[in-house]
Amino acid sequence: MEAPLPTREEALALFREYNRSEGLLKHALAVEAVMRHFARLKGADENLWGLVGLIHDLDYERFPEEHCRKTAEILHARGWPETVIRAAVSHGWGICSEVRPESDLEKTLYAIDELTGLVTTAALVRPSRSVLDLEASSVRKKWKDKRFAAGVNRGVIEAGAAWLGVDLLWLIAETIHGMRTVAAEIGLQGTPPV
Repeated sequence: MEAPLPTREEALALFREYNRSEGLLKHALAVEAVMRHFARLKGADENLWGLVGLIHDLDYERFPEEHCRKTAEILHARGWPETVIRAAVSHGWGICSEVRPESDLEKTLYAIDELTGLVTTAALVRPSRSVLDLEASSVRKKWKDKRFAAGVNRGVIEAGAAWLGVDLLWLIAETIHGMRTVAAEIGLQGTPPV
């Protein structure tokens, strides 16, 4: 039998213990929200999916050279469920992890982790600086410009969409919908008109 799932408060406290960057926290909150959104769409365990999204980059700030490996060590030492550990580590498959995403949970995290960065950048270059009025087609238009959000690995997103058997534009749209639920917390609610 697997260990019980920690609470969101415990997961957030653990994330903050290892990370001080406001940008990384906003990314974690965005990924958590999108994972919860996809869990609702799939009728899956929203709490499980959200916790995985929240802690997936647990080790990134403190141990960038050991990304994913340290997350596994930290979570194992704290008695976290293997399902959460495996899913968190699988998002780095082919880059910093040998754990290939297999479940819907893992494939979804793999697909949307990088995508939240692209959506964030697309929202920030809009006059509104908001995800609330961002459309998937706007993000898709920026897709081919490799200078736009140059750090985003589009191949990972495409592979994730293919694994999930979903259209890329649909994946972008649903990622935006998930991020809208936390727009204020991640700084993408927009700026009031002057």
